[in-house]
Amino acid sequence: MLRVGRAVACMACKNLVSNNMGVRFRMPLQKLHPLSRAIHHRYNASANPQRPPHCSAARHFTSMSRLPMRPPKPPPGHGGWRYQQHRNFWMLRLASRLLKLRYIVLGSAVGGGYTAKKTYEEWKDMLPDMSAYNWVIPDFVWELSDHIDLDKLTKILPELEEIAKLLPELPDFDKIGENFTFLKSILSTAEAPGDTPVKAATEAPVTAKPEASDKQFKKSSDKEKVDQLQEELLRTQMKYQRMLERLEKENKDLRKVMLQKDEKGIHQRKIKVCKSLIDMYSEVLDILSDFDSNYNTQDHLPRVVVVGDQSAGKTSVLEMIAQARIFPRGSGEMMTRSPVKVTLSEGPHHVAMFKDSSREFDLGKEEDLAALRHEIELRMRKSVKEGQTVSPETISLSVKGPGIQRMVLVDLPGVISTVTAGMAADTKETIFSISKNYMQNPNAIILCIQDGSVDAERSIVTDLVSQMDPQGKRTIFVLTKVDLAEKNLASPNRIQQIVEGKLFPMKALGYFAVVTGKGSAGESIDSIKDYEEDFFQNSRLLKDGMLKAHQVTTKNLSLAVSDCFWKMVRESVEQQADAFKASRFNLETEWKNNYPRLRELDRNELFEKAKNEILDEVISLSQVTPKHWEAILQKKLWERVSTHVIENIYLPAAQTMNSGTFNTTVDIKLKQWTDKQLPHKALEVAWETLQEEFARFMAEYKGKDQDDIFDKLKEAVKDESIKRHKWNERAMDSLRVIQHNALEDRSITDKPQWDAAIQFMEETLQARLKDTDSVINDMVGPDWKQRWMSWKNRSPEQHTRNETRNELERLLKLHEDHTAYLANDEVTTVRKNLEGRGVEVDPALIKDTWHQLYRRHFLQKALQHCNLCRRGFYYYQRHFVDSELECNDVVLFWRIQRMLLITANTLRQQLTNTEVRRLEKNVKEVLEDFGEDNERKVHLITGRRVQLAEDLKKVREIQEKLEAFIEALHKEK
Repeated sequence: MLRVGRAVACMACKNLVSNNMGVRFRMPLQKLHPLSRAIHHRYNASANPQRPPHCSAARHFTSMSRLPMRPPKPPPGHGGWRYQQHRNFWMLRLASRLLKLRYIVLGSAVGGGYTAKKTYEEWKDMLPDMSAYNWVIPDFVWELSDHIDLDKLTKILPELEEIAKLLPELPDFDKIGENFTFLKSILSTAEAPGDTPVKAATEAPVTAKPEASDKQFKKSSDKEKVDQLQEELLRTQMKYQRMLERLEKENKDLRKVMLQKDEKGIHQRKIKVCKSLIDMYSEVLDILSDFDSNYNTQDHLPRVVVVGDQSAGKTSVLEMIAQARIFPRGSGEMMTRSPVKVTLSEGPHHVAMFKDSSREFDLGKEEDLAALRHEIELRMRKSVKEGQTVSPETISLSVKGPGIQRMVLVDLPGVISTVTAGMAADTKETIFSISKNYMQNPNAIILCIQDGSVDAERSIVTDLVSQMDPQGKRTIFVLTKVDLAEKNLASPNRIQQIVEGKLFPMKALGYFAVVTGKGSAGESIDSIKDYEEDFFQNSRLLKDGMLKAHQVTTKNLSLAVSDCFWKMVRESVEQQADAFKASRFNLETEWKNNYPRLRELDRNELFEKAKNEILDEVISLSQVTPKHWEAILQKKLWERVSTHVIENIYLPAAQTMNSGTFNTTVDIKLKQWTDKQLPHKALEVAWETLQEEFARFMAEYKGKDQDDIFDKLKEAVKDESIKRHKWNERAMDSLRVIQHNALEDRSITDKPQWDAAIQFMEETLQARLKDTDSVINDMVGPDWKQRWMSWKNRSPEQHTRNETRNELERLLKLHEDHTAYLANDEVTTVRKNLEGRGVEVDPALIKDTWHQLYRRHFLQKALQHCNLCRRGFYYYQRHFVDSELECNDVVLFWRIQRMLLITANTLRQQLTNTEVRRLEKNVKEVLEDFGEDNERKVHLITGRRVQLAEDLKKVREIQEKLEAFIEALHKEK
């Protein structure tokens, strides 16, 4: 009673009370019951005696505050009226409690209603006016009001407010995409059991228990109802699916417009980041492919690996995801001969581009599509080495277009069971090896393609995939050609077993069934999509519940693969970045320990350094003095032609022993020699001299603190440049004329020239005489002094030749003016003389020995005559005819010497003015060719130092790009 009275008193004195809901209301004291006011003040006075009265009611009833809490029993004799009065007072107190409860309940109801109304008004004021933006939601959406939960649609209105804020410039289509996701959630709820009235209705007849009397009738009736409700549910799902496709098409068109404006620099930074994100990731994969073509365990970055049996429809599935017929096609033959990495991304235009080319193929034009397919086929055939059928080299291609899901896919050659005619013997093993190398990456998503039109027992790829991913944590199974499978299979339940993972010995994250057309090469992507949609709409596989709606169509497959791909990327990319950071530290430590004073130059940088050194060496050829060139050329040219001059010109002419015959013979032979041999010999000598000088300068540079790592490269450049260099033919013709004119001149103008010719002749004859003596000594063997001093003996042939020599020398002493040839009777005489001494000798041996002896005899006489001619210039200059002193041989040697000087001078001019520059040009061309040939550079510039620098550069580049990609990935999140 006191607690109730206190609550009412608080209402009376404070005039403001709050209920549980926070609503405040006023209750004047005058409106309270009089007794309630008295009780109120009595309670205040008794509970707080020191508290002064704070209202008028308290002042009037101060005396009541001293009343006892419970009235005493009436004394005897006063009768029952006092007890009745006390009883009535207790009832009044009970009524007061009830009055207080009434006001509490009433106040709570009023306050709660007021608060709810005020909150509703506040929320309503916060909602934007969407009447100006009704175009965002098509008209047919309003027609769905009977089928869509309006409460759920109301929840997305705050997102539409943000769309409205962006619409004056450009709508935020990501919000629209979220709304589409919401609509899809409505469809998914329709598929979940027990969530929709349709599903509940389908289950009700099944779970109901029919009466025993009409059990059979109700069972058939329930079955019909279930079939009807399932068909209705399927129609509803298809209806929603078409609506969603229409919304997505409009969304795709709008995003295309937005991306086109983004290309011009207008807003939408988020889309731009998303667009470049996949390109950044693809660049990392390309660098890794170049860094490690075998995909070792370091490369664990995710990519979608498309594997399947040959002709299972791998390429068709990839084309449906890329929304273009971009791959070459064939009927039953192997078309994919090397891995093709396809980077899919979103863009305003549907185009394709190779990594190493700037050409864009417009996928909306049939001629560009045909050109793209032809280019892919050419690249595949070019990558296949001679004698092979497939290649592990990766072809990198990017495809952009509106609405394309972002991911990186690798299309691999189809797995085969038998090697057919025309294939290499190891084709099957090579394909298995390539597939395993890609699938063994623990972060690779395996898209296993299975042909649904063939028996499941004939599949090869499923066993391979189950070996690489036995738990199925990164495998997505795709059953193709489901339309043919439905027609051909006697039991469609096998398809259900396949997509439920019960038929194949493999596990997967998800199972999908797709149709990739009717098998015609001329089908377009749009026609294939329509055919696929029509098939599944009318297929019993969906109607009978064998397939779920989210398990069919390539569009659902594309969305699932993209989600799985990016999930794998986000989970693994930072770990890969840390692994490359550790590799970089190890490589840098090795370099500091082994090459502390050298810069980290990779193979290309080392090649550029070697290129500059080689060009400097070529330029140094121009610093060779003319005197040095002419001396070298004259010496080498005489070494090349001296044998011909002595053996074929001088000796035959001099041995005629007639001045007129000598000059005639010399002129004829010189003319023939000049026309046929001499210019060619001169140019050969000049070219060899240029080579030797080039090699000499390169050797000199090598000794000047040059890096020996370039030795193989320099040698290869020198050989290739010399091989490519060809002397100008017109220079040969002019050289022939110059040489002919020089040899026709016989006029020696002064004594120094005469003396120089005699010296040249004397040196030449002495060298020939020395060679002849050496030949004779080899023929007859060691003399008596060598036999005694060196303990050498003659062989039987040498003994025979020695006896022959002695006999022929006696003949020469008797006939000093003997001709160069022995007569037959002289040969017979010599042979008989030798037989008389017991030496059997062949006539050919006699003639051969005579040739060398007479040559020595003639050269000795020629040297004596050369000494006599030292004083013959006076007679030559005055044209005196003196039979005792004929110096025609001196004139011959002067003509030869002058020809050598003029030829050397001419070649020197051609070398310095033309050929050195042409050699420099050839060297530059060779260096450019070597620079474009990476295999040759790898072969010519080798060593641990080069490989370490190469690895350092690649690892740093990969780490930097990975870090940039991770940063962009975090920004997108």
